[in-house]
Amino acid sequence: MDELNELAARIRELRESCGYSRESLAKELGIDLDTYTGYETDGKDIPISVIFSISKKFGVDFSEIISGTSAKLRTYQIVRKGAGQEADRYPGYNFKDLAYNFSKKIMQPFIVTLDPSDEPAELVSHSGEEFNLVLSGTVVVTFGEKELVLNEGDSIYFNPMFPHGQKCGGTTPATFLTMIAE
Repeated sequence: MDELNELAARIRELRESCGYSRESLAKELGIDLDTYTGYETDGKDIPISVIFSISKKFGVDFSEIISGTSAKLRTYQIVRKGAGQEADRYPGYNFKDLAYNFSKKIMQPFIVTLDPSDEPAELVSHSGEEFNLVLSGTVVVTFGEKELVLNEGDSIYFNPMFPHGQKCGGTTPATFLTMIAE
């Protein structure tokens, strides 16, 4: 029963952190409110299909909801300046879930400046999750053979277990803020 209560608590916390009421989520999932309230009360008899729908809706791994272990981004996503939404969407978290995921981790923010004359960065990988926000100039983020060009105001959120590197993409120095959650 404790495991069921913990499952209910995880679902409730995820829903609340993403700004949904019980009523609004139940309605979007097409579930009777009383039935949904029961799922969040004790987790008993909650169908796997409902857990899967919740995980898909909020972009959190199904296994994280079931087990309570921290999910990892599978790849990356980019958010364009002023757009307020993804420009390139890959499997991973929804942008609004960043606050939920990062609130559980210790962040290490620092500012990096890249000069146009610098050699391209060697690809590295490390644990955790990484968020980069371009403050000025153009930054090119490399994942293996793929290069992603980010301009001022663009951000990228990714799983740094994938070998990656950053380099200046213009003729003037580029600066970005990076935060790593271990």
